[in-house]
Amino acid sequence: MTMSIPETALSSARSAAPAARSSSFYMALRILPARQREAMFQVYAFCRAVDDVADREGPRAERLADLARWRQDVAALYQGRDIPERLLSLASVIRSYALEREDFDAIIDGMLMDAERDIRAPDWETLDLYCDRVASAVGRLSVRIFGVPPAQARPLAHHLGRALQLTNILRDLDEDAAIGRLYLPREALEAAAISEREPRAVVMHANLAQACAPLIQRARDHFEKAACVMDACQRAAVRSPRLMAAVYAQILDRIEQRGFAPPRPRIRLGKTRLLLSLLRHGVV
Repeated sequence: MTMSIPETALSSARSAAPAARSSSFYMALRILPARQREAMFQVYAFCRAVDDVADREGPRAERLADLARWRQDVAALYQGRDIPERLLSLASVIRSYALEREDFDAIIDGMLMDAERDIRAPDWETLDLYCDRVASAVGRLSVRIFGVPPAQARPLAHHLGRALQLTNILRDLDEDAAIGRLYLPREALEAAAISEREPRAVVMHANLAQACAPLIQRARDHFEKAACVMDACQRAAVRSPRLMAAVYAQILDRIEQRGFAPPRPRIRLGKTRLLLSLLRHGVV
């Protein structure tokens, strides 16, 4: 598990949209003006493409080589050399919104963390770096497109990105364990008296809820700080991030209410809840 983002294709934002329609991210993006919406689909198409490389089966060397080619393509784009065909649509978005190369490189770095080896019980510092690369870096690109003022842009990307990614980690425990990954930090496992490091053993441990509690609290803290940042912004600039935050905060609530005793049904928000969030944050 890396990013929870729409299933999109690089060829065009228009072809990306139908495949993403069922996601909360698509719901949050469709309330944007058309130009911003198209730009966001291109950014998320890039993210989806490199995420698929990191998560696919097969030799690690091939995945690492593919990610290296993506990095080379990004470098070519920013250095003014021949723009790779798969980045042609993204190139115009980068020019229009002055998106920074270091954020695209950070996203690839996050994919490398998954591709090089299966992450298992990183320390808090490493987990925070991972969240920064696979989530907050995407946020730093997004806030430029949303039009968030510079003073609020990076703090919003920092806090909301981490809040969303920590929620993803808690939601996807079983799916990640099935492919040999465990994002719960080592310190939290030790505090919960969980000595195992094999992912499937950890997610079946009786003390799992205790190990997850610090992540829930950190996610809530980041949601609160993101909300404070958004309160200082004009409403139009943060409609989409507010909706993302509202939907994911509900998912976090549902995770905590469900608990961590197996079997754990995957948390999904019903259409009614999603519609209410859309009405509250996207339309009214």
